[in-house]
Parts: sequence; structure tokens; C-alpha cells
Amino acid sequence: MKSATEYLWFETKKRQEFIRITDQVEDVVKKSGVAEGLVLVSAMHITAAVYVNDWEDGLIHDFQEWLEKLAPSGRNYRHHQTGEDNADAHLKRTLMGHQVILPITKGKLDLGPWEQVFYAEFDGQRRKRVVIKVLGE
Repeated sequence: MKSATEYLWFETKKRQEFIRITDQVEDVVKKSGVAEGLVLVSAMHITAAVYVNDWEDGLIHDFQEWLEKLAPSGRNYRHHQTGEDNADAHLKRTLMGHQVILPITKGKLDLGPWEQVFYAEFDGQRRKRVVIKVLGE
């Protein structure tokens, strides 16, 4: 069995950003030499998410509005009593999920016709990373 591990680093300009990372994940899969297997893509910070969905600006806007309704920023969360100010970011990450596992077939990501991989940042403006772990034959 082959394996490969690489990291993507992010330092977003805004507190909340959605970044398409499909091409970077595909590059890691290609370099790994794995023809049949799986790739794990996981945010390594508790206020960031990785998810798969359509790459369409309206949908990304809809996600942002939906998340803000479910976990609004600026509320007096109990977490903030510890000196933190990012409880909404933790909640948004939990809603979106922190990792995805994707199939590799014939050396390529085996995604549906509109599926793309995204990194979602909810408490940005500092250095964070995503791990990409490829396993297979």
C-alpha cells in the first residue's frame, strides 16, 4: 500500500472565507502515485471546515447566510466567558464538518459532476492548515 501526506497552509484576509481547494487535492493525489484508493482532507483547526459541494457563488452566499442564522456572531456565548470571542466559529465548523474522504479511481479524484472540495474558514486572519492523506495502491 502507498501513502502520501501533504499540508495546505492558509492565512485568510477575512475572518470568514470559503476557498476551493479541489486542484490542490488533485495535485497531491497525482504526486502520490496512488491509482485506486482514498484521500482524506481534514481541517486541523477547530474553527475551520472542509466540505464537498457545488462551486457557485450564490450557493456559497447561501451557506454563509444559513450559518449566520444558526450560529450568529456577536452573541453572548458561554464560551466567551473564558476570554474567547469565537464560539460562533466553532459552531459553524461543526455544522459544515471538519473532513471529507474521497475516492481515487484510475489515479484521479472520483467526484460527481458538480462536486468540488472547499476549505471554509470561520475565525481567520491567522495561519492554519489542512492535512491531505492519500492511501491506496
